[in-house]
Amino acid sequence: MKLDILALGAHPDDVEMSCSGTLLAAVAAGKKVGIVDFTRGELGTRGTPQTRAAEADAASKILRLSVRENLGLPDGFFQNDRAHQLPLIAALRRYQPEVVLCNAISDRHPDHGRGAQLATDACFLSGLRMIETLGADGQPQAAWRPKHVYHYIQDRQLVADFVVDITPHWAGKWASINAYGTQFFNPNADPAAPQTYLSGDTFHRFMEARAREFGHLIGVEFGEGFTVERTLGIKELGDLV
Repeated sequence: MKLDILALGAHPDDVEMSCSGTLLAAVAAGKKVGIVDFTRGELGTRGTPQTRAAEADAASKILRLSVRENLGLPDGFFQNDRAHQLPLIAALRRYQPEVVLCNAISDRHPDHGRGAQLATDACFLSGLRMIETLGADGQPQAAWRPKHVYHYIQDRQLVADFVVDITPHWAGKWASINAYGTQFFNPNADPAAPQTYLSGDTFHRFMEARAREFGHLIGVEFGEGFTVERTLGIKELGDLV
C-alpha cells in the first residue's frame, strides 16, 4: 500500500501527541496516511504492551489511518544501527511515503532523539538499491527514498521551522490523545495507580497550551510545529501563509 504520509514514533502515542492534527488534515484532503511505531512501550510505568496496543488501535480509528504497524523494537534500548535500521527500511519501502514525519531531534526522553536519527538515516539508506530487504511475500523490495522528512516537536520547546494549522481538527487530535487512557490524564483511572510525568492534569493542560502557542505564532487557534534538517524551498512567495 503506497502512502502519501508516514508518521514514525518511538512509542505508541508519540504521533498522537505531536502531529495527529496534521495527519487528520491530510486525511481530510484525501491523502493516504499511516503510522509505524518503533516499540510497544513496554517500559511504561502505566499500562501494558497489550493495553497500549488496544489504545493505539482505538486512536488509529479516530485518525482514519490506512495502516498502522509496530516494529517491536526494544523500548529504551533500540539503537541507530544496522539491525534496527533494516526493519524500518523495509517498512519505508513497503509503504513508499512521499513525506515522513518523525520524532523530535532532541527531547526529554532519550528514545525520541535516537528515534529521530534512526528515522533520518533509514530514510536515506532506503534509497540505496544495494541494501537488500525482502517484502512480506519474500521478494526483494525496490529502493525508495521519501521526498521530505520533517520532525515534529514533542515535550521540549524547540523553534519551529514551520507550523501547520490544525484548528479544524483539534477535536479529533484531542480524542486520539485521550484514547490512551492508561497514559494520560483520566479522571476515571484507578487513583491507586502510579502517577507519571504524563498522567497528571498539568501535562494534559500543557498539551493544549502547546498547540495554542503554535497556533498563535501563525494567527490561528491551534497548530503543530515541525523542524527540518535541510532548507525548505518555495516556488512563489504566495505559498507562505
